[in-house]
Amino acid sequence: MNRSRSRTSALTAGLAACALATGLTLTGCGVGQVSQTATQAAAVNGTGATVGDITLRNVHLRAAQTSDYVQPGRNVELLFVASNGSPEDDDKLVSITSDVGAVSVTGDATVHAGGVLVVGTPDGQITPLESVETADAAEATVALAKPISNGLTYNFTFNFERAGQTTMPVPISAGETPRREGPAEAGDTGGHH
Repeated sequence: MNRSRSRTSALTAGLAACALATGLTLTGCGVGQVSQTATQAAAVNGTGATVGDITLRNVHLRAAQTSDYVQPGRNVELLFVASNGSPEDDDKLVSITSDVGAVSVTGDATVHAGGVLVVGTPDGQITPLESVETADAAEATVALAKPISNGLTYNFTFNFERAGQTTMPVPISAGETPRREGPAEAGDTGGHH
């Protein structure tokens, strides 16, 4: 009987040691790994970039597209937020250029030290005047010289007085306007036949 107890104790000790080794091995499997969500971008319409102390976020064109392309000759909005990470130095947006059309910026394009410049008002967002956070507002319009289309990106170069310049691909967002101009015809389910 004494021998049976020692066998049970040895078996229990062996199983415990095996479980501990397995647990340590499995715990070490994730060490040094980057989770899938750690590299995901925020769910916003546009893209972002950083140049010097300036960070550009949610950069996108707002254009309602009712045909294959938004045709040249139309004006579309360029929307973005620029924040200045410098605690001391103001910066200023000098120009924005693109090969799809001339970009004009109206309003004060200064990005104050530690401040934010909001260009345009994204759909569903409060305006800078309604915001709790201090933000300056401006508008940017692109006079299209070439056709543009949803699903594609177009290069825009942002030039700042202190931070320098950066070129980035900018997508199009149709905004909250409906894609179809008129009501759907009877029997139209919206799909392709």
